[in-house]
Amino acid sequence: MMTSQIYSYFLTFGGSLVLSLILTPVVRKAAIASGQVAVPKDDRWHKKPTALLGGASIFLAMWIAWILAARLTNWTTHGHPYLPMMLCASAVFALGLADDIFAMDPQHKLAGQIIITAVLMFLGFRLGWSDSKTLNLFLSILWVVGITNAFNLLDNMDGLATGVAFIGGAFLFLWHFLGPYAIFLEGPLLLLAAAYLGALLGFLVYNFHPASIFMGDAGSLFIGFVLACLTMTKSPQQVHGTGFVNVLSVMAIPIFIVFIPILDTGFVSFMRKLFRRPISQGGRDHSSHRMVAIGLSEKRAVLVLYGFAVVSGFIALAIRYVSVWSSLALTAFYLLFVLFFWIYLAKVKVYPEKSVLSEENAGRFTPILVEITYRRRLFEVLLDLVLITIAYYTAYLLRFEGSMGKDFHVFLNSLPILIACQILAFYVMGVYRGVWESTSLSDLIGYIKAVTAGTVLPILILLGIYRFQSFSRAVFAIYWILMLVLISLSRLSFRLLDEGIRKGNLTGKPTLIYGAGVGGQMALKELETNRNLQLLLVGFIDDNPRIQQKRIKGYPVLGGGKDLSEIIKRHGIKEVIVAFKKNGLEKKKEIRRVCAGMGAEVEVKQMQLVLA
Repeated sequence: MMTSQIYSYFLTFGGSLVLSLILTPVVRKAAIASGQVAVPKDDRWHKKPTALLGGASIFLAMWIAWILAARLTNWTTHGHPYLPMMLCASAVFALGLADDIFAMDPQHKLAGQIIITAVLMFLGFRLGWSDSKTLNLFLSILWVVGITNAFNLLDNMDGLATGVAFIGGAFLFLWHFLGPYAIFLEGPLLLLAAAYLGALLGFLVYNFHPASIFMGDAGSLFIGFVLACLTMTKSPQQVHGTGFVNVLSVMAIPIFIVFIPILDTGFVSFMRKLFRRPISQGGRDHSSHRMVAIGLSEKRAVLVLYGFAVVSGFIALAIRYVSVWSSLALTAFYLLFVLFFWIYLAKVKVYPEKSVLSEENAGRFTPILVEITYRRRLFEVLLDLVLITIAYYTAYLLRFEGSMGKDFHVFLNSLPILIACQILAFYVMGVYRGVWESTSLSDLIGYIKAVTAGTVLPILILLGIYRFQSFSRAVFAIYWILMLVLISLSRLSFRLLDEGIRKGNLTGKPTLIYGAGVGGQMALKELETNRNLQLLLVGFIDDNPRIQQKRIKGYPVLGGGKDLSEIIKRHGIKEVIVAFKKNGLEKKKEIRRVCAGMGAEVEVKQMQLVLA
């Protein structure tokens, strides 16, 4: 019985995939013939006319595969329970199709979604996040409408919404499939999810960069609505813990499955509000657009968001298999990384307008708000409060093998003392006087001193108050390591992201810097930060034999002047930058003679530092 059920999921997925692969080109041809084509605009990302209505192929493939699979197995068991949901999803698809064809006003489209979702609620599809049925009803409507529109907003780059929906649906399928008695209790949901995944994957073949067809609002609203309903139905209950922690665990699973659409929608809404732009207005200010603005290719930006979606899905799975204490720590570390990365994206300038927190608008806000969001010092203190708590909490988990147990009260009693001592140490030792963007490895010495002082001082206090009874010295040793890592990574986060993005953006003319001294390193900095130069550094060349075959700032010193001809041929060098303080002009002429003698078309430039 179990084997036949598994086969039915594979066949449903495969059938939906094949249908989607066949239907999508047919729909694309029909869309072009009927004039349903997305024309490039200033506030849209695509650069060439592209067929719309691709959502029709997803819709039809999923419906046909699901109906056939449910009929061939047991319609009463596998089809009938989800028929109301699919009918409501069809209504959402029709609403999106009307918007694609007739361009509905946003408020009318939202009203239609709320009406359809209210009908779904009447038919019994609701969340079970709390003991209050009224609250559950309100949260259910908010969840379905919110996720539906989140996918609509996420559909801003080739393959992004489709791929993220597929990843979220795949992890939802795994979550239910790996559960106890999943085949018998959740077979109908798994069958529907298999049809959903096959339809998405088939469409993604044509929608991934460079896309030949877009799904349109009909598709994005449909896939968002279906995934929202699938995460809502039969909310997972096999989680650890009771009370408030149990509620958080139940909520965390569907949230992490659709985390990227929620994150991108919240981020864009906040940034547009900050710059006084309508949230419903289109624009090139989504997370994916900002990644392209900092140097990633369109395809790589989409793959990065796929990566975040995969990690979010694994966290949703982990909640089932690890203790609630460990899942909280895992979630906290992941959210910290997300926070730093999206703060980095928020720094990208994409709006011509001034922020409401700019100097000329500062008088409209209280000084503390401006200090938190603009000056950032209070933000740093609040962030360190979180880092200290996470590091100390994780240290306890590592020391006591993933469970707080009877040591939880010890953790709570000592945490305030640790926070006070660590924040004081940071303040006294100048951690809050630094600027994140210019943090260097030399600042690590100061961090080591501050973290050490903040670790030793509470040990002495606890020794005096409690004689260190019930406290573990190993916890403080682990805390010292974790806190040093967290404080260093948080301050170096922008520098690390800059370095990683520059190293990953390998485009431009192959370039060689002649001179690996101070001048050469200044030229390197300009090449890395000025993308308009369109130069890709291959490495250095220097006449000092002691540094040849070594690495400077991560780039190799390939040899000396005598090796110039061979290096140019081997690496296809198109430009050489002379970075000498003395005799630079003579060296420039010499290199030109070498290049002319070997018949190589190489542009030779000399770096100059001008103080005006």
